[in-house]
Amino acid sequence: MKEIEVRVVDNDLEKAMRILKKKIQNDGLFKRLKLKKNFEKPSEYRRRKMREALRRQRIAIAKGKSIKKT
Repeated sequence: MKEIEVRVVDNDLEKAMRILKKKIQNDGLFKRLKLKKNFEKPSEYRRRKMREALRRQRIAIAKGKSIKKT
């Protein structure tokens, strides 16, 4: 697990909390916790992975990057 650190400047706790929340969200921790909360059937797992792969492909096409086919 990666260590996340946020510095509080001038006792501005609310700004530090916003920064922490954004770092956690970018790291994918919220998503992992949500997925671990409940059991996911193997068929649902495969469907979710397929949807995520298709989403990544659409984003790559929109950005004009090449797609690696497997």
